[in-house]
Amino acid sequence: MNLPLRRIQTDVLILGAGGAGLFAALHAKRAAPALRVTIAVKGLLGKCGCTRMVQGGYNVALADGDSIERHFMDTIEGGKWLPNQELAWTLVNGAVERVHELENEIGCFFDRNPDGTLHQKAFAGQTFDRTVHKGDLTGIEIIGRLAEQVWAAGIDRLEEHRAIALIRSSDGASLAGVLMIDVRSGAYVFVQARAVLLATGGGPTMYKYHTPSGDKSCDGLAMALQSGLPLRDLEMVQFHPTGLLAGQHTRMTGTVLEEGLRGAGGYLLNGAGERFMARYDARAERATRDIVSRSIYREMLAGQVSPNGGVYISMAHLGPENVRRQFKGMVERCADCGFDLAGGRVEVVPTAHYMMGGLMFETDGATELPGLFAAGEDTGGVHGANRLGGNGVANSTVFGGIAGDAMAAWIGQSDWRAPDEDAIAHAIARSEHPFHQPAGQLQAIRDALYETMWQDAGIIRTATGLMRARDTLAELAARLDRCGIDDGARTFHLTWHDWLNLDNLIAVSRAIVTAALAREDSRGAHFRDDHPEAGDLATSTYTVVRAREAARAGDDLSVSHEPVKFTRVQPGQSLLAA
Repeated sequence: MNLPLRRIQTDVLILGAGGAGLFAALHAKRAAPALRVTIAVKGLLGKCGCTRMVQGGYNVALADGDSIERHFMDTIEGGKWLPNQELAWTLVNGAVERVHELENEIGCFFDRNPDGTLHQKAFAGQTFDRTVHKGDLTGIEIIGRLAEQVWAAGIDRLEEHRAIALIRSSDGASLAGVLMIDVRSGAYVFVQARAVLLATGGGPTMYKYHTPSGDKSCDGLAMALQSGLPLRDLEMVQFHPTGLLAGQHTRMTGTVLEEGLRGAGGYLLNGAGERFMARYDARAERATRDIVSRSIYREMLAGQVSPNGGVYISMAHLGPENVRRQFKGMVERCADCGFDLAGGRVEVVPTAHYMMGGLMFETDGATELPGLFAAGEDTGGVHGANRLGGNGVANSTVFGGIAGDAMAAWIGQSDWRAPDEDAIAHAIARSEHPFHQPAGQLQAIRDALYETMWQDAGIIRTATGLMRARDTLAELAARLDRCGIDDGARTFHLTWHDWLNLDNLIAVSRAIVTAALAREDSRGAHFRDDHPEAGDLATSTYTVVRAREAARAGDDLSVSHEPVKFTRVQPGQSLLAA
């Protein structure tokens, strides 16, 4: 079949329209107004992506008594000494500048104290209340205002375009552009660009319970794997402790009830109505996400569960009216599912929420592939083994802005690069593959993926379970290869995109399991029941996964261990004054 291929040129191509992508577009355009900047997004600009779903807020050291150094130490210690310290330092410093930019230039309205200062609430795992917010709808405020600025700035948009392959130059030495599918027509589009930002977000939707929407399928990580690029810390998948548990067959299950509930003094109760967190950690409900998630999971394994198989969160002791005022959005969302958050109990379950691991990158957003930059949840190294709540949207916006500035500067020294036409043809052939197979049942493969990752590569792991997951994932990859779809009209062919989503999820799942098998200690979000100790912090290493000359993402994976560089502070030390 001789398929048409549309070709577009742009100076800067940004993949993704979350906080990282939109900030990058605005900064690149501001730094060099003559540049043609294009945002490509799988959905609609301003209406999709994980940043828009952020309820909790934005960590930044602003208040008296807090400091950049304190925020840095919380980030390093929360990440179990695995973060890249230069990236973490850039995060905590940049957050101060970026939150003022959000207010004064972007137009965001955050909640304030009676004296006019920004209100900052408590989030678990931190030594200071530093989370700036807009009620419990912070992400909608940020993305809404950023989208308005993008529309006004004359930035081009390719909405409902999904990226399927990073295309190198004809000599293989740099990036030439990105191959996409126009979801509306089904046509293939090659976008040639002098600089590309990978900011598609993570999206661990390979787990039975997950936070992001189903269209989030680790596309950026899969493309990076396919291109042979290094991904670090992939075993570090964060489970948010309190995903709404509304039943087994509703998409509302897994959506986050944000950390501010526990920060404000909410209780977690097991199926018998007993508080249990103090048995696991002295900080009780305000322990870090990894500890709370594991504690809930152990109660579930012990059979101390709510009717739908989770536990409860209870806020009633804080006063129903107070809860309704502070957490209006969540109260309404719970009411839609038949729960009374303000005055009763709500069933919750740990839900796959965020991927700390991702593409290795520098403080200016550059990667080892010239022409490719990265920011946000597609990247690894900022959070180490565990992300503090409130550091996610800070990460996206801080590094998105930095990458936008860096791409504008880099383009002044770069030129157009001719693409590898064979690579384009190969990527198209791979995407066409399901149309040439007998029709199959994608849902059965998806359900098996959910169960495998939840049971064998989830909150508590063992070598036996991980090896079982490795074998099962290889079988699922083979099943998907044999699973075809109807070759009908390509316009909004959702089954085709579901197949592509599953292909990416299985590939990234295999990389997660490979990294998890290689790490024979327990750090943050990665807990090995057969290796429960953290090991010597002073000799900490991080995992790096690559695909060796792979024909497709996830095949023939290699994994190595690299030493963590303690560039600012050593384990056992602190930047804080004694």
